[in-house]
Amino acid sequence: MSTTHKPKPLSERTTKRGSTDPMEQLQFYYETHKKLINGVGTGIVILALAIFGYFKLYLGPREAKASAKIFYAQQYFAADSMQRALQGDGQNPGFLKIIRDYSGTKTANLAHYYAGICYLHLGDAKKAIKELEDFDGKGTLLTTAANGALGSAYLDDGKVDKAISYYKKATNNPNDLAQTPMYLKQLGVASEIAKKPEEAKAAYLRIRDEFPMSMQARDIDKDLARLGVIN
Repeated sequence: MSTTHKPKPLSERTTKRGSTDPMEQLQFYYETHKKLINGVGTGIVILALAIFGYFKLYLGPREAKASAKIFYAQQYFAADSMQRALQGDGQNPGFLKIIRDYSGTKTANLAHYYAGICYLHLGDAKKAIKELEDFDGKGTLLTTAANGALGSAYLDDGKVDKAISYYKKATNNPNDLAQTPMYLKQLGVASEIAKKPEEAKAAYLRIRDEFPMSMQARDIDKDLARLGVIN
């Protein structure tokens, strides 16, 4: 009478490290480390749910509220009422409160930009620098304006080399016919203050040659002549 040998359970067949069967090696690894693997897997699921909950259930509603709140501050900003834009009017929050109450939202990030411009207009260069440096312009249309404003704030603060570095960042786009020549002019002025006439010439020449229809190009020949450039 022949005896039928039942195959060993897979967990028993995979206890040898020397197996050449890839599936058996994988099963052996799992059996050896299953507590760790299952723990990591559970942790990943929990982390994914936490991230989803944060963005969908927490950050989403806060973003909507912040977006509605910033409207009034933007209206004061447009009306050139910088103090009210910053501090609010007693009923509606200003940019500073939006930054405090809704940190982490896109709206609070935008409020940093607005607050920086407000402080720049109010003559407080140091606070302008802080707010503008806290603003993340990546993926927005305000990157150039923020860099240019930082250049002006650093210039007002007496840090001319820092101003020049930010003006250079603000003049990288040759297709921006409004902002690039404006900041090239300021780059030239800052370079002259820093006693860097060659850099000033380069900035003014870009205005003359690349942006001949800009407002800054109207009197640029005078600046060039002052630096010894003759047409």
